[in-house]
Amino acid sequence: MKTRALPVFPLAPDPIRPDVSRNAVAVRLTVDPIGPLGGPQIGLVTLGCDKNTVDSEKMMAALVGHGARVSSDIDNADVVVVNTCGFIQSAKEQSIETILEACRLKEEGRVRAVVAVGCMVQRYKDELSSEIPEVDLFLGLSEMASLIPELRRRGFLPDSPAGALAASPADVPTMERPLRILSTETPHTSFLKISEGCDHTCTFCAIPSFRGLHRSAPLPELVAEAQALAQQGVKELNIISQDTTWYGRDLWRKDRSAPLLPGLLRALVAETDVEWLRLFYMYPSGITREIVELMAQEDVLLPYLDMPLQHGSDKILEAMQRPERQEVIRERVAWIREAVPDVTLRTTVIVGFPGESDDDFQTMIDLLEEIRFDRVGAFTYSVEDGTPAAEMSDQIPDSLKRERLEQLMDVQRMISAERNEALIGRRFRALVDEVLDDPGPFETTAAGRPVGVARTVGQAIEVDGVTHVSPFDGLAPGQFVTVEIEDAEEYDLIARVV
Repeated sequence: MKTRALPVFPLAPDPIRPDVSRNAVAVRLTVDPIGPLGGPQIGLVTLGCDKNTVDSEKMMAALVGHGARVSSDIDNADVVVVNTCGFIQSAKEQSIETILEACRLKEEGRVRAVVAVGCMVQRYKDELSSEIPEVDLFLGLSEMASLIPELRRRGFLPDSPAGALAASPADVPTMERPLRILSTETPHTSFLKISEGCDHTCTFCAIPSFRGLHRSAPLPELVAEAQALAQQGVKELNIISQDTTWYGRDLWRKDRSAPLLPGLLRALVAETDVEWLRLFYMYPSGITREIVELMAQEDVLLPYLDMPLQHGSDKILEAMQRPERQEVIRERVAWIREAVPDVTLRTTVIVGFPGESDDDFQTMIDLLEEIRFDRVGAFTYSVEDGTPAAEMSDQIPDSLKRERLEQLMDVQRMISAERNEALIGRRFRALVDEVLDDPGPFETTAAGRPVGVARTVGQAIEVDGVTHVSPFDGLAPGQFVTVEIEDAEEYDLIARVV
């Protein structure tokens, strides 16, 4: 599987890292064939964020369980399934292009059927059905449980799971009882999506309009899924949702005994063999002292928090309808750093939101310089159909957005470099992602020897830097090593295995 290493969560056309192209759009997974050799050939294309990856891994398991052979190869497929992204314009365009590419293959007689599923379908189903009638089946997020029945009804899957991986019909995976087939190049690292939808009303975001209100997955199911992933070799789980701090609140409103996020984290620590748990999308206002204290107590729960701010000016935060203001942000950061001194803090910000003045932008810069986040993902504001922000006056010219983004990047590069340099001489546990037989130019001391790409507890996969390590003889991806930091760059670290 190959993915484009994107600079931020969520997907964005503007990188904070200078080595990532501004043409970055959605992630497109490359999946090697899996499933019965004689089964129907399903070409599954996944576009979008880590949440879409999880959805596709569940679809893969369901398809294979019902006798299909699944890969990302659409040229030799009987049926093409496109899991679309509907978040930003460039990702939507890529989804459309992929669907049209599959329809062209169908017109040439090389593909029997084209199916489009996921976010963009949920958001624009009527328009897509009208504009691309060549597509045989559209399924939005709320309809994806119908994928297997519909494919069987149309004759694209066998009526029984003969030849499937399942031993009996009761074991056949379905979208209601999902299993997952891991699809990443680093199968020792995966994602655990703990909820769907969002209750927030951020004026720039359309996600609640097509993913719906927040819905937490039951704790026992999440624990079982995490343990199953651990048994498949997963060492690190990235816990994701639209707002991870919101976990369990919908269940708690109906049953006051239902667990909230701390209860889920305790269960994952106690009842699974996952060695690293990493928290993403933690709204600052939802971070409680209980969560922070739990992070301080449990080694499995990494000292790492992704806490998206989106801005630093109270005026803009109010216009965005974000739940936080500067006072709350400072309070939460103080809590966290007091309880977990070695914590790595990551955030994301939007540059050029409607009405953002020079003073507002400078206020955000000042806050970033004050807090000194270890990682910052930044992207320019993108107009999204149907959102309140799209109708706001005082839209910022693209040229000014770009100028401000570059200024913010310059500031954060210096902060990141300084925080990385402070790590020189320290030792950390690291997880190996890759062994390189052909070292890059920076590995001058490792000429002729394999070197590796690893990540410390402070480096999340794809969105943060990496640690280049040597010597590396005898080690393999998925192993933990202890490393000593010898040098630092703006984003990456250089270390030796000790």
